[in-house]
Amino acid sequence: MSAARKAFKKKGNLSQLMIPLIAFALLIIFNLIRDPGFFSIETKLNNTGNTVLAGNLISIINGASELAILAIGMTLVTAACGGQDISVGAAAAIAGSVFVRIIRGAAEVTGGTVILAFLACCVVAMLFGSFNGMLVSVFRIQPMIATLILYTCGRSIAYWINGGATPTISSPITAAIGSFIPGIPIPTPVIIVAVMVLLFTLAFRFTTLELYTQTVGINQSAARLNGINTTMIKLLSFILLGVCVSVAGCIGVCRLQLINHETLLLDIEMDTILAVAIGGNSLGGGKFKISGSILGAYVIQMLTITLYAMKVSSTDVKAYKAIVIVLLVVIGSPVVKRWFAKVAANIRGGSIRRAGAKEGA
Repeated sequence: MSAARKAFKKKGNLSQLMIPLIAFALLIIFNLIRDPGFFSIETKLNNTGNTVLAGNLISIINGASELAILAIGMTLVTAACGGQDISVGAAAAIAGSVFVRIIRGAAEVTGGTVILAFLACCVVAMLFGSFNGMLVSVFRIQPMIATLILYTCGRSIAYWINGGATPTISSPITAAIGSFIPGIPIPTPVIIVAVMVLLFTLAFRFTTLELYTQTVGINQSAARLNGINTTMIKLLSFILLGVCVSVAGCIGVCRLQLINHETLLLDIEMDTILAVAIGGNSLGGGKFKISGSILGAYVIQMLTITLYAMKVSSTDVKAYKAIVIVLLVVIGSPVVKRWFAKVAANIRGGSIRRAGAKEGA
């Protein structure tokens, strides 16, 4: 790749990440003014006697783990299909119910049992993802309409899996997955997010997944003429989202050590879509940036923690979040971007004219 192309690509990446980075900067400045010690990190002993990191910053990166993981998969679906999956919360409840069912059915909870339970819930989530993907890719149903089916009935399915109960699990292994591994001060969900990011980065680096997904999202007809199986790419994006759903569902269950089909990752669908939008990705499909969606997830979580720190009631948090997020999305819209570009061009043109007038004088 030539130096010019590298510079152009770097400039494009920075432009796409501008909105979440500006949002981060504004939230950091606001919190530092309001409370200079807001981002301080301390060490403390948790309930199991292990030394762990604590503080608002840790709460932000830990609390956004499920959202960040779901944002990865949602970005692929959005890029390939030009629409969003609104059933990820319900699908996570199903995956979590399968995970708990297998854990509780084992005579003894071992590492092998937990791995088996995770693989089972991963397969189930991928199957439901395939169902959604089939409706979108084969039957050409708009993604939000297609996934409305699972959004409506998914939590009922999760309810049936465990016989209408909200069973608990009690195991040091699952507790460590949802909180801290003994001897490691960083929350385990944060480590899981890092592993997921690494896996997808490697997939993009050593396969054509990123290129094909963007190509299908930008122009399906051209992609098909170039030999790309557009149906398979769309289906694959939903299957990969299913993997993300299973991971997020397992983290949610392990945090609480129980499965509650009604509240597990409730309303996370909208936050996931917003994370993709705040990350500078077009909700109409095409070019995408996974890092932008992950940054968007942390922006949403930082905003939530900030509002709670300001003693905003939980019933009012959603309203305040909606106001801020609408502003961020509007600022990042193509219309506003073109207006800013026009203003910047006029300012540059005025500067050049003034400089030329001075030289002529």
